[in-house]
Amino acid sequence: MWALDSSSFIYSLVIWKNSSSIEKRTETVYPRDKIYKLSPETTYCLKVKARLRSPRKVGVYSPVYCINTTVENKLPPPENLEADVKNQSYVLKWDYTYADVTFQVQWLHAFLKKNPENHSHKWKQILDCENVKTTQCVFPQNVFPKGIYYLRVQASDGNNTSLWSEEKKFDTEIQTVIPPPVINVKSVSDSLRVYIGAPREAANKPVNQHYPLSYEIIFWKNTSNAERKILEKKVDFTIADLQPLTVYCVKARAQLADDGWNKSSVFSDTVCERTKPGNTSKSWLIAVICTALFAVPVVIYVVKVLLKGISYVFFPSLKPSSSIDEYFSEQPLKNLLLSTSEEQTEKCFIIEKVDTITTIEETNDIDEDHKKYSSQTSEDSGNYSNEDENSGSKTSEELLEQKMI
Repeated sequence: MWALDSSSFIYSLVIWKNSSSIEKRTETVYPRDKIYKLSPETTYCLKVKARLRSPRKVGVYSPVYCINTTVENKLPPPENLEADVKNQSYVLKWDYTYADVTFQVQWLHAFLKKNPENHSHKWKQILDCENVKTTQCVFPQNVFPKGIYYLRVQASDGNNTSLWSEEKKFDTEIQTVIPPPVINVKSVSDSLRVYIGAPREAANKPVNQHYPLSYEIIFWKNTSNAERKILEKKVDFTIADLQPLTVYCVKARAQLADDGWNKSSVFSDTVCERTKPGNTSKSWLIAVICTALFAVPVVIYVVKVLLKGISYVFFPSLKPSSSIDEYFSEQPLKNLLLSTSEEQTEKCFIIEKVDTITTIEETNDIDEDHKKYSSQTSEDSGNYSNEDENSGSKTSEELLEQKMI
């Protein structure tokens, strides 16, 4: 197994303070690698195991080895190295608390780290980053051919020199400053379709030319601060199962994860979009419309019946009762209700023919009898003659004329 090429192995190291076996650290290391962030004058114990990438095989841990760290150096090493890209140059930055010091920067090919041989003499100086008095160094991109490198920084005050900083992995194929993506959101039913694109004005080549990016998307209701987060590797995806007819806001950022790299861009501009009615909403809308069309005639009929009942109870008609109506329906009583102007009467005359002439007294008696008879007859019939007296006088005159003759 150990006769294989050393680059075929990956080593896992476990280290802890001898005084406390609870605080253990596990790291992936190369041969002749360095372990940073240890306490001075402290005993540490460690063990290592090897594993093959192909075929996948894992060995057992080595025996435990313990060692003491030395006294802390007077000058601490620089910390927190970050490599960025600006225009056509690389910018290396670091943190340091002491003043009146100078710095130098060295680089090494990354593939040499996999070689178990000693490569300390193979580090090379960056000419533009020698004896700099600031905590950053700017050097042109053409200093490094395409590839992967390691960078380190050392501080010096003239008399004392710090240890080298923690080595920083640097890949020229990766644009270390990832610009924020540009997002476009479109409403599709009760979902949002999100499109992610590169910035409109990117001075450098696209970040994902050689390395894939993933995207962290955060969205929330416009009326709420409760955020939801999803991770996507595609630049075209759908956020489904949202509430219809609701405004959602979306923002995203690009992320790059690789050995030694864990970078992300700032978030994009926030884009808000209103969702459309979903299929469920449309079905409910159709059901409501059909129900309303069916319910309107029913409601009208019910209201009509209620109004009729209310009118009958509180506003009855003035029609007389049945007993009164039967009484007034008799024909003689109806005739009495007619006005005298509407009555149609027929004048009747009764004339008696006599063969013998009697005296005036008899005639007068006859006249009186005639009057009585006419009056009696009129009372029976219900009709009255207005010319009874005139008729009687005319009859007396005719009898006198006949007597004289």
